[in-house]
Amino acid sequence: MDYFFYPSSVAVFGSFKKGAIAYEILRNIVEGGFEGEIIPVNPKGGTIEVAGRILQIRERLDEAVDTAIIAIPAKFVPELMDEIGPLIKGAVVISAGFSEVGNEELERELVEKAKKHGIRLIGPNCAGIFGVHGRFFGSFEVRVRPGGLALISQSGAFGGAALAMGNDEGIGFSAFVSYGNASDLNESDFLEYFADDENTRVIALYIEGVKDGRRFLKALRYATARKPVIILKAGKSAGGARAAASHTGSLAGSYEIYRAAFRQAGAIEVEEMEELFDAAKAFEMYSWAGKRVAVITNSGGPGVLATDKLERLGLEMAKLGDETLDELRSFLPPQCSTRNPIDLIADADYERYRRTIEVVCRDENVDSLLVICVPPIFLPSEEIARAIIEAECDKPVIVNFMAGELVRDGVELLEGRGVKNFPTPERAAKALAWLARG
Repeated sequence: MDYFFYPSSVAVFGSFKKGAIAYEILRNIVEGGFEGEIIPVNPKGGTIEVAGRILQIRERLDEAVDTAIIAIPAKFVPELMDEIGPLIKGAVVISAGFSEVGNEELERELVEKAKKHGIRLIGPNCAGIFGVHGRFFGSFEVRVRPGGLALISQSGAFGGAALAMGNDEGIGFSAFVSYGNASDLNESDFLEYFADDENTRVIALYIEGVKDGRRFLKALRYATARKPVIILKAGKSAGGARAAASHTGSLAGSYEIYRAAFRQAGAIEVEEMEELFDAAKAFEMYSWAGKRVAVITNSGGPGVLATDKLERLGLEMAKLGDETLDELRSFLPPQCSTRNPIDLIADADYERYRRTIEVVCRDENVDSLLVICVPPIFLPSEEIARAIIEAECDKPVIVNFMAGELVRDGVELLEGRGVKNFPTPERAAKALAWLARG
């Protein structure tokens, strides 16, 4: 499926009036820096200016391209598929008005036309796709920065919201696919594809239901054997299941069956969007962490909150060795606590944080570190961020800088070096719990 996520050429079908879906997709492709050939197609022809580029609108597609993105009225899509079938490898059908509104016959006709020409379909009724490392933004959703997360979403609206939230959370993406009605390619196909994609380090999946449970379980096992898979399942309650069925026409089924399948395959199930991104951030940095955690903080309260959460999640507060304790006492002020959590007190500076991280990291009883910073107004957060970045430590370090404007510069510095911030002690603790399961 590289022709979807790493295409060398694309044709976009639809209206190119400003504000129209096809125009917005075309604009995203051009502004996103796609280096391949871009062909807008509309029977009216003409030209269109997008981001300073003048593109000729073809009246029909007359040359071969990797992928076609189609945003025309549903009733015309099967006929178009027959016309362009010999010229394309894959089609992303944005158009709505198929099985999701009871128009199963039109969707069947679309699939038959595609199969006749050996075309693979994404959609219909979807929000499009991103191949971020191919600089291909074939969707009307907000563009994202490159990274390791592939997001597979049954819902286009959820996918769009998740991309925007991911930008706010400092997430980097490898790809995004909204697959809508899954008339041809579905979540199982994408799980298998991203499991083998070299730019994808972690896969996130939003599903309401699947049509072929056996195939899904096989694909999920294949993917989880290669990289972490994080799942957010909607339609758990009876009411939610009915809503999911009406939304995408999927078989929502019993949540308990899904839950058992996720566990059996070794996937990580999360309860809400915030958790999905926290898990993604953790796995983008590390593939695994042990259960014995050392907490380093400059504020007692957050250290206690982290300790409570870690223990509730089944992790252990590491018992520091005597050598570690002696070394810490040799340079820490006497009012600092060297018990785990290690409290460096409010005026902890670059040197105190860096040396403490390095000493604790060397302790064979410690598997991972949770470093908390609540900077006083007289101490810039970027100083502590630098200490974390420059400390010599070969074990997972999860960071909680809090809060808001007070730590903005420090968080930016961390994220620029690939260190993700978790805004609360509890979310940081949970990130370590996922790593310990992974």
